[in-house]
Amino acid sequence: MRANTVKIGVLGGIGPEATATFYLELIQRLQAEGLVKDNTDFPQILINSIPAAELVFDVTTAEDLKAYENGLLELDAINPDFIVMVCNTIHLHYERLKGLVKAPLINLREEISGELKQRKARIVTVLGTPTTVKKGLYEFDGVSYINPTEAELASLGSAIHNFNKGDDKEAQKRVVAGVAKRCVDQGSEAVILGCTEFAVMLRGKSMSKIDSLSVLVNATVERFKTITRFK
Repeated sequence: MRANTVKIGVLGGIGPEATATFYLELIQRLQAEGLVKDNTDFPQILINSIPAAELVFDVTTAEDLKAYENGLLELDAINPDFIVMVCNTIHLHYERLKGLVKAPLINLREEISGELKQRKARIVTVLGTPTTVKKGLYEFDGVSYINPTEAELASLGSAIHNFNKGDDKEAQKRVVAGVAKRCVDQGSEAVILGCTEFAVMLRGKSMSKIDSLSVLVNATVERFKTITRFK
């Protein structure tokens, strides 16, 4: 390994399929942008795929967060240049988690905010866990929201759980797509896929969407480029 190799920590497994999608898209982006001339130009990517509970309920307890905290500490122990958390809901606890580790954490809320400003979207939908939507992870000034109903949030939470365990995955995709369509039909200009599972489920769907997995990949690539300029 080169002395100046960038080391990236990835907190994943929440869920695993989304983490695999993130990893593959990251590699393809590095290739597409000409950032690797040979295999030694890739960053060292250390994925800690943790068996943590999905944060799909209204209340998140300290016990729920313990697996995430331990996963971050395990990554921090290998001294990465930065860490990316491949999960939306955990970013509700960003400030707390940032204080646990020495390595910088990519802030997905800030990245989504930047994407909304770039698109100049005024009316948006947040598809996410009940906690993500109700606690306003992606609520920003100057933006109006057409969000899922209480019943739809419950069905979205179930879809995440069932998709991760591989239970009739096509049915889970239909649930999520149906909620998104209802919101778009009512005037939503952009749908934030505020759960990494939804970003996997709605891949290839024709709609104006902000894919949180792709946003994380973009942020990771930009951070990689910045670090390589100074190493």
